[in-house]
Amino acid sequence: MSIDSLTALVRTIPDFPKPGIQFRDITTLLADGPGLAELIDQMAKVAGPLDPDLIVGVEARGFILGAALALKLGKGFVPVRKKGKLPGKTVGIDYVLEYGTDRLELHEGQVPQGARVLLVDDLIATGGTAQAAARLLREQGAQVLMALFAIDLPDLGGLAALEQDGVPSRAILLFEGD
Repeated sequence: MSIDSLTALVRTIPDFPKPGIQFRDITTLLADGPGLAELIDQMAKVAGPLDPDLIVGVEARGFILGAALALKLGKGFVPVRKKGKLPGKTVGIDYVLEYGTDRLELHEGQVPQGARVLLVDDLIATGGTAQAAARLLREQGAQVLMALFAIDLPDLGGLAALEQDGVPSRAILLFEGD
């Protein structure tokens, strides 16, 4: 399956969540067995040579892709969650959104000091959530080898923002103009 075929499996929903936004809905790709397998294969081609200790997925669709990638690579998976979703003692980081603030958390001690991690999410737009997750991981003593996404919206600058923060970043699919 080609990159163009994968791109065609992503549904665009106009004016969601507000007018003027072209929402890239990956659930249609996730529902296609061969498409999902190809996406994970493509991500594994990028991630495998890095040989991370752990795959870290950002809530929520980053859990789906990150867990599948961890299984493919034979690595463990760690979720980074929104505030208040984890039952044990947590560490977290607050970050700014265009409409307020939010918080990301992970279980304290779940990412060992010196762990080499790969950060995974479904989509990168402005990069705020991914930057916060990378900072949280670094504060725990992890080395963020790369942030890897299924989709990049390059006009919004997220990959460039991560690169400026010293986080190598890649995406499998690009949707320009949004």
